[in-house]
Amino acid sequence: MVEPLLKVAGLEAWYGESHVLHGIDFQIGKGELVTLLGRNGAGKTTTLRSIMGIVGKRKGSVTFEGHETVGQPSNQIARRGIAYCPEERGIFSSLNVEENLMLPPVVKPGGLSLAEIYKLFPNLEERKRSQGTKLSGGEQQMLAIGRILRTGASLLLLDEPTEGLAPVIVQRIGEIIRQLKERGFTILLVEQNFHFAATVADRHYVVENGKVIDMVDRASVQQSLGKLQAYLGV
Repeated sequence: MVEPLLKVAGLEAWYGESHVLHGIDFQIGKGELVTLLGRNGAGKTTTLRSIMGIVGKRKGSVTFEGHETVGQPSNQIARRGIAYCPEERGIFSSLNVEENLMLPPVVKPGGLSLAEIYKLFPNLEERKRSQGTKLSGGEQQMLAIGRILRTGASLLLLDEPTEGLAPVIVQRIGEIIRQLKERGFTILLVEQNFHFAATVADRHYVVENGKVIDMVDRASVQQSLGKLQAYLGV
C-alpha cells in the first residue's frame, strides 16, 4: 500500500457516558477510496465524527499527513485539509444554492472553483438561485458534496451519500465520486449500500461493535461475498 495519508490507531470515542468506539484501526493511502461497511449502530458515522473531533470524547491516535490530530479542535483539523459531508447534509434553508456553496472558507490551495463545481454538478448551476432546501434529495446531496470541494481539503469524509436516493441518482453520485478520485481526492466513504460501495472502492473495512474486524480489497470482493453478506446481514 502507498504511504498512509490517514492512519487511525486504537481510536476510542464516547458520547457522554456511552462508549461507542472500542479501538478502531485502519489506514488510507493518498488517492485511495476506502469504505467503512457495517450494520446500523456499528460505529461507522462515529468514526468519521471522531476523525473530525466532533464527538464528546476520544482517545487513541489519528494522524493526517504525519500530524497527530487527537487533542486538536475540529476547526484546526478542518484547516489541515479534512472535510466532512454528514448524512443529514446540513443545507442552510435561509441561503440559496450558490450561497450554500460559498459558505465554507477555503482552508488550503487546490480546491475546485465555482465554475468547476458547476461543471461537475450542472443541476446546481441551473438551480443556483433556488433555496437550498427546495432542491430534490439528490440535488441536496450534490450541493453538500460540492460545498466541501471549494475548501481545498484533500481528504473527503462522505457519510451515506446515497441514502434514500433513487437508483438513477445513486448511479450519478457514483460517477461523481469516481471523478473526484480521478482528480486526486482521497475519500473515506461510509455506505450502507454494499453493491454501490463495491463499484467505487479500492478497499473495504468492516466495522462491528466499534472495531474494525476485517478488510477486503477490490480484488477479493467476489470470493468474499458470502462473508461480507454475513457481516452486513444482507
